[in-house]
Amino acid sequence: MNYKEIEEKLKEMLPERRLKHSRNVSKCALKLSEIYNCDKEKAEIAGLIHDCAKYFNDEQVENCIKKFNIELDPLEKNNIALSHSVIGSYVAKEVFNIEDEEIINAIKYHTTGREDMSLLEKIIYIADLIEEDRNFPKVEELRKLTYEGELDKAMILSFNNTIKFVIEKNQLIHPRTVKARNYILSKSID
Repeated sequence: MNYKEIEEKLKEMLPERRLKHSRNVSKCALKLSEIYNCDKEKAEIAGLIHDCAKYFNDEQVENCIKKFNIELDPLEKNNIALSHSVIGSYVAKEVFNIEDEEIINAIKYHTTGREDMSLLEKIIYIADLIEEDRNFPKVEELRKLTYEGELDKAMILSFNNTIKFVIEKNQLIHPRTVKARNYILSKSID
């Protein structure tokens, strides 16, 4: 499927504001792929598709779990905010005919991150946070770092912000996020 075909299919799956967000993430990922010398087409497509399962209802989630034999971890179960990325990686294959593992993993880990993320995974993760309509504390600092070629520093700041936010809400922190943060931090210390 090409960009336009994917966009048309997403119109059936997402509300207009989320589709706009997905377009913005795609546009941001494209810009970042130029800065960081990443495959532009992969970045554009992964950015567009990344939230394809965000608005699945409980029945759609259950159908996907059964159909694709998805094992959600305890934090992802009954939590579409976390599980949509994992489920979306399967939907990307099934609905959008995406075979590229890099794109699939960028979709799968755009919410939590993970250890040893690929460049494309980092680009989609950060583009999701800094696209032009996002507005939250420290977003300008994240944009500045990212657009100035400091992707790993932006990732650390983002993980720190996420972890602090989750702690303030007295919620569970996904272990992948902690591992992703620690991995990048340990690499920057070496």
